[in-house]
Amino acid sequence: MKFQSQFTVITLLFSVLLIGCASLTGKGTTSTPPASSDSRLVSSLTQKLGVSNEQATGGAGAILGYAKGKLSKEDYSTVSKAMPESDSLIKAAPKEDNMSSKLGSMTSAISGSESAGGLGALAGSFGALGLSPDMAGKFLPVVLDYANSKGGSKVSGLLKGVF
Repeated sequence: MKFQSQFTVITLLFSVLLIGCASLTGKGTTSTPPASSDSRLVSSLTQKLGVSNEQATGGAGAILGYAKGKLSKEDYSTVSKAMPESDSLIKAAPKEDNMSSKLGSMTSAISGSESAGGLGALAGSFGALGLSPDMAGKFLPVVLDYANSKGGSKVSGLLKGVF
């Protein structure tokens, strides 16, 4: 029990640190206009999670960008063919800094779970969008459902395998 509460405190402190660093350095802000807000994925995220279009666009882009970095070129091609808006969503996502990547690796090592590391690596992006790091875990099922509706279980399985 004591270890779990220490882990929670450490995770919270790192999240606050990342959010603070992103706001002080200007990192994590988008430099390209958000993807079209008429995307079904963005609409689904805003309706189901009560987030703004910008947050939905950036959060989906952060998830897809992380997946793009982890998938083989062929597998990402399969995803992007099924979800042609993927590249514009990725461009609209806040840019990850090196510290966010290290946090994801550290979270993975501490928890022994690659999925915790994957979602942990998104903390900086979600913080830059004004969202708590745990929102990544709420975005993921919506993104996976959308991927399944567009490309079937193969596409959603590729994305799920990253997290």
